[in-house]
Amino acid sequence: MANSAQARKRARQAEAARQHNAGQRSAFRTAVKKVLKAIEAGDKAAAQAVYQQSVSVIDGIADKKIFHKNKAARHKSRLSAAIKALAA
Repeated sequence: MANSAQARKRARQAEAARQHNAGQRSAFRTAVKKVLKAIEAGDKAAAQAVYQQSVSVIDGIADKKIFHKNKAARHKSRLSAAIKALAA
């Protein structure tokens, strides 16, 4: 347990940041799942529309360093490739 006032405050701040970051990680996963669901439905136009919305969410989370930028890029690349494969 934190003994000094400074340590108590840092513990409060760390908990607030942890909860905020957990929400951001959840938004990332939800955005990816929305695109995957649209791809599974087979509607390329809808999948592209959802993908564009999800890219902004994914990039925002990477910019805040909640996820590494390479992880965000990897997800975007794989989702984009899956959407392009729908035409084939």
